[in-house]
Amino acid sequence: MLREGALKDKTIIVTGGGTGLGKSMARYFLQLGANVVICSRKLPVLEAAAAELMDETGGRVVPMACDVRNPLEIENVIAQTIERFGRIDSLLNNSAGNFISPTERLSYKAFDVVVDIVLKGTYYFTLAVGKYWIENQIPGTVLNISTTYATTGSGYVVPSAVAKGGALILVKSLAAEWAKYGIRLNAIAPGPFPTKGAWDRLFPEPLVKMMDPTSRIPLKRVGEHQELANVAAYLLSDYSSFVTGECITIDGGEVLSAGEFNHLENVSSEQWDAIGLAIKQANRPAKE
Repeated sequence: MLREGALKDKTIIVTGGGTGLGKSMARYFLQLGANVVICSRKLPVLEAAAAELMDETGGRVVPMACDVRNPLEIENVIAQTIERFGRIDSLLNNSAGNFISPTERLSYKAFDVVVDIVLKGTYYFTLAVGKYWIENQIPGTVLNISTTYATTGSGYVVPSAVAKGGALILVKSLAAEWAKYGIRLNAIAPGPFPTKGAWDRLFPEPLVKMMDPTSRIPLKRVGEHQELANVAAYLLSDYSSFVTGECITIDGGEVLSAGEFNHLENVSSEQWDAIGLAIKQANRPAKE
């Protein structure tokens, strides 16, 4: 979508950048001339993704292991990024954890895991990078990957809705407070974009057999990764320099049928058992 070199020499940290949408967005940033640091908890996955991305684009990618729930690990990523590239220009908060379940079936720990990754991880990383920008008078940009139900709410994904809702308010609040430092914060709310892993947890096989995920989307299709990458690149580029505190929805019109998972009311208890088993199988590490 953007002209060649639109992100030339900008350094972008992408959390959850080794797989799925994070990897697809990182690829486009590299194609537009950016330096990219990808981080998540699984270093071997990151290293494989970095090698693939550099081979495809000729760009510079640095993989760094980081649990976004740990501020010390975040500080380490920031320090190593500055040492490697000289500065940080943008942060893409993409790390997430989500699965479908009746809320009354959740343990406290299950609820905490999602909130800790999605909400705490977002404000930990945003605060750490923001302090660095303010101290060094750098006009930085933060982009959060949100969700359509961050504003509408949705049953059966309540921990995610709570966490994403909080992260979206963080964007709007800091956009007002940090504008004086030249720091912009925005968000994207994607609808269904199929990815291995996350897609299996949100639309496991028993559920897919019961319903077509595109049936509630006016455009009658799921999103393509490049479509999301286009919007992300725009919001991290200088072309969007007058945009801050915004959340752009890209969902084929799905939000018009508010509450993305509310239709799960029709799932029986026995079907939830089968869905839970499918999700556990999707979370098991692949055999070598």
